[in-house]
Amino acid sequence: MLAPKSKADFAFVLHALSYLSGRGRAAIVCFPGIFYRGGAEQKIRKYLVDNNFVETVISLAPNLFYGTSIAVNILVLSKRKAENKTQFIDASGEDFFKKATNNNVLEDKHIEKIMEIFDRKEDVDHVAKSVDNSIIAKNNYNLSVSSYVEAKDNRETFDIVELNKEISETVKKIDRLRADIDIIIKEIEG
Repeated sequence: MLAPKSKADFAFVLHALSYLSGRGRAAIVCFPGIFYRGGAEQKIRKYLVDNNFVETVISLAPNLFYGTSIAVNILVLSKRKAENKTQFIDASGEDFFKKATNNNVLEDKHIEKIMEIFDRKEDVDHVAKSVDNSIIAKNNYNLSVSSYVEAKDNRETFDIVELNKEISETVKKIDRLRADIDIIIKEIEG
């Protein structure tokens, strides 16, 4: 399979794949768009998934590389996979990089954490999920990590019963203050 000239990212990916031995593995830094766009890129993803070459897709934090602030992904290809599954790892969270002045930084401890998740191939809530390739096919061969790894909901939660109780107590306090103010005003006027 050949990538069109206008799809240089996948041309490079397919070139790397062509040089892998039967036991080979390649890790390629890619821009995220190639993992979800249609057309020729979708056809190439179909080829890669149907032939079980995609081992893992890892999303990294933004602003890791000089010259671009965009978040990137690492596409791991393998010609020796036994399972018809693809692993997705969301390594874009704050546990996976150090914030720095100009660029974020992947430290050794972050790389080790990503590699441990990669090696174990176990699902980790909000971080990693292995997905059967038939599910990827049903999802139009979309390989975006966010399509398979559910983001953690960081919204604050409220106990509505407790909140209503606090509001009721506040209203009672306001009513008592108004009554006290009315008494004070009558004393001043009278």
